[in-house]
Amino acid sequence: MPRLRVVAGPSLDALVPISTNSDVPHTIVSDAFEGQILAYIKDFTDEQGNALHNEYFGREDRKGITWSIQVQGRFLRPISADDVLFGNTFDRPLKLPWGSGAALKFMHFVDPTLEHDLSSSTKPWALSPLVSTMPHFVHTRLPALSRTSFSLSSENGWPPFSSPQSLSDDTKQLHQTLRSSPPHSHSHSHSPSPSPTPSLLFHSRNASSSGVAKHEQALQDLRTADRRRAYFRDASHRRELIFGPEDVFTTDFCYGFIQFTPTLSLQLPGGISFDLMHYWDGQPVRFMCCERKREGDNGAEGSDTPWGRVLWCVAIELVLDEEQSRPQSPP
Repeated sequence: MPRLRVVAGPSLDALVPISTNSDVPHTIVSDAFEGQILAYIKDFTDEQGNALHNEYFGREDRKGITWSIQVQGRFLRPISADDVLFGNTFDRPLKLPWGSGAALKFMHFVDPTLEHDLSSSTKPWALSPLVSTMPHFVHTRLPALSRTSFSLSSENGWPPFSSPQSLSDDTKQLHQTLRSSPPHSHSHSHSPSPSPTPSLLFHSRNASSSGVAKHEQALQDLRTADRRRAYFRDASHRRELIFGPEDVFTTDFCYGFIQFTPTLSLQLPGGISFDLMHYWDGQPVRFMCCERKREGDNGAEGSDTPWGRVLWCVAIELVLDEEQSRPQSPP
């Protein structure tokens, strides 16, 4: 089986190899995102074919997990939680196996907020809002003095990363990302609106305060990953949150339905499995965080790309050995 390697970077054209199963994070900095990434793959092998083990896969709360992508970072410009997406993207059509519909049903069961076009004839994709798709999600509000610092350390208020303790949900500070007031409605009418009376202003402000208080209480009641993911299935709940440079997120995207040894395979409930090496054409499998693409937005990735600006990306790619990559001589 060809060797695999993991690459990461702030954009698709700036991906570099990173260490795997090493507990040494890879730093990513751009004008839109600042953070660090860890990658774990069970029984991952190095260039010499030696298996690189990590105690992460032996933890009681990570039994059955075969891979994990952990990210800690912040968005350097304010952005709605509904506009931060995470998932897989590809540069060319996929060779989908017979029965792939079962895999898609399983994906929707795991994440009802998933949207996709994996049968695209140009650039297939499958993306979900980050706040609702992550199995494990922690939010930390930085102290005011640390918000302009680019030092990713606990001395500046950043939470620990690469901890011997598995990440579990902590969203008790997430209510601090709520919009202070409902978003303004945009009217297409050019006629002037009448000035509100003091009574209308009073009731409007009371309604606004009541709405914020209601959302704040709901966020403080999340407590578990299941509650968080269920709450943020509602797009209106996601649009109420604005993430900025003061908000640090630590996430662990980890599952066990992909097996990497002895061959690359997809294992689904009910005994359904696919030998992915039979269908994989060698293009990188990207796990990408990006902005939602809006209508009329050409974006940094081009007008024909169905996603917006890339914020960070981790990809698993094939590395051909010298014999496989050497051009074949004519007979």
